[in-house]
Amino acid sequence: MTTHIYPSYFEAFHNGGLDAASRKAQAMLGSCAICPRRCKVNRLKGNLGFCKTAADPLVYSFMAHHGEEPPISGSKGSGTIFFSHCNMGCVYCQNYEFSQMGGGGLVNPKGLAEIMLELQGGGVHNINLVTPTHVMPAILEALKIAIPAGLKLPLVYNSGGYELAEIIGLLKGIIDIYLVDMRYGDETGGAKYSLAPDYPRHNQEAVIEMQRQVGVAQLDDAGIMRRGLVIRHLVLPHGLSGTEKIMRFIKEKISPETYISLMSQYMPYYKAREFPEISRRLTQEEYSEAQEIMLTYGLHNGWIQDSYGLERFAGVNLKPFLKHG
Repeated sequence: MTTHIYPSYFEAFHNGGLDAASRKAQAMLGSCAICPRRCKVNRLKGNLGFCKTAADPLVYSFMAHHGEEPPISGSKGSGTIFFSHCNMGCVYCQNYEFSQMGGGGLVNPKGLAEIMLELQGGGVHNINLVTPTHVMPAILEALKIAIPAGLKLPLVYNSGGYELAEIIGLLKGIIDIYLVDMRYGDETGGAKYSLAPDYPRHNQEAVIEMQRQVGVAQLDDAGIMRRGLVIRHLVLPHGLSGTEKIMRFIKEKISPETYISLMSQYMPYYKAREFPEISRRLTQEEYSEAQEIMLTYGLHNGWIQDSYGLERFAGVNLKPFLKHG
């Protein structure tokens, strides 16, 4: 554990790195290519691509959230900002009311900075940016306002994982914690259930870059995460998430010490009932199989969920829990 880590964006703010990244990201909105879809629409003029978002984001809600992994939520909650819309089209999304259908209020960078500072004032452990990919340029602009106004909490980039590695590269020295999904081990699942056939390639390249920037999760003496990578893997019915391929990738290309959140909470939300193979909940046998796969690859750090417990994580270090659980 480490006693204290200052947010890395302090240095980026003072050495001009944040401003340079922000200017580059804003310019890219003129012919948008900030995610693998590369829609090439001019979002600066209000044109909309797949994510249905112009230059400024829609914020659905913000709050002190207590349902994230333990070292992120801690005792005081994670300062979570839920952005509307998404660059993915998951047919089973549990947040579909705002990720797929929109809603929320339009917020400019100044307003977004004020939200960050308000959350910090409430005593949360971090600022948690949920579905940030398509609004990343506005987030960087907001940071340029919030940091000199007193922002000092770690930033959590809470992503569905459909990212461009070169765009994640812009965030080096700015983001402290990457909380990222690895949803599919092959193209079939990405294409059928998230409208993203190239998901595995871009996802893996982006996660490699995230690991390069922040490394394995670091916790302070109170058990609160200050820096590092956490990978979430939602187990789908019939093994459709490709758990074996993903766990092998994590061990061989990321690190066997990686913190993994193995999620059993799949429910057939939104349009999932139109797909018979994912129109039911996960079985305990399917989830147990995913656990065994993870152990087979020597991955022991992270959290598992009890039977359909949506946010109840078993605790750090999987090996003893799985042995006796």
